[in-house]
Amino acid sequence: MGRDAKLRLSRWEAAAAAGVVASFGLGLVAVYLSMPSSDYSFLKLPRTLEDIQDLRDNLESYTSDYTIQVLVGYCTVYIFMQTFMIPGTIFMSLLAGALFGVLHGVVLVVFAATAGASSCYFLSYLIGKPLVFSLWPDKLSFFQKQVAKRREKLLNYMLFLRVTPTLPNTFINVASPIVNVPYHIFFLATIIGLIPAAYVTVRAGIALGELRSVADLYDFQAIATLFFIGIVSVTPTLISKSQTVDNA
Repeated sequence: MGRDAKLRLSRWEAAAAAGVVASFGLGLVAVYLSMPSSDYSFLKLPRTLEDIQDLRDNLESYTSDYTIQVLVGYCTVYIFMQTFMIPGTIFMSLLAGALFGVLHGVVLVVFAATAGASSCYFLSYLIGKPLVFSLWPDKLSFFQKQVAKRREKLLNYMLFLRVTPTLPNTFINVASPIVNVPYHIFFLATIIGLIPAAYVTVRAGIALGELRSVADLYDFQAIATLFFIGIVSVTPTLISKSQTVDNA
């Protein structure tokens, strides 16, 4: 009975979630209405590398002629997927590289991913507890203990999590407000920590034809590099603990 009550959303919580969905829907409709009359049957959420190639081939001309609309549409879809934990943002990152190049693509992906993660953070703050307690009770308990233990150097720990695949980004987004990770720390760790992975993915999007699968993105060297960056990010915490022990 107590667990069922914990997992049930109140009316205002359900209304808040519905309002967020509606706002994204209105944004996409506005972008669609501002585009020229054409056949847009190719538009869909990418699920394979073939989908990305098809989107790239069809959107290249629109990107040059209707840059603002394409950017707004891209960001709206990416943020929506991040907010509601819809799989496939890695394909959106590849698409950014294919359409906008490395520099602009990385900026776009980091912006959209940070905005989407922030949207997920605040939505989870409102209505996320039932979902997290239901889907990841053990992982949530582990995360809560780690956050409490590393409270003084929490930014370093959150950077480590963002840079490395230790915990899924989706889980970090939805669980952070529940374990009391302050938003400013969440934001800084996200906008900085996502840059290395975004660079790897966006750069790969420029040469889509050379990719055989998404697994090719993260070979041993790429994963080792990300872990090295992650270890560097937590080094201040380790040094601080060592100094504290020595002083004691």
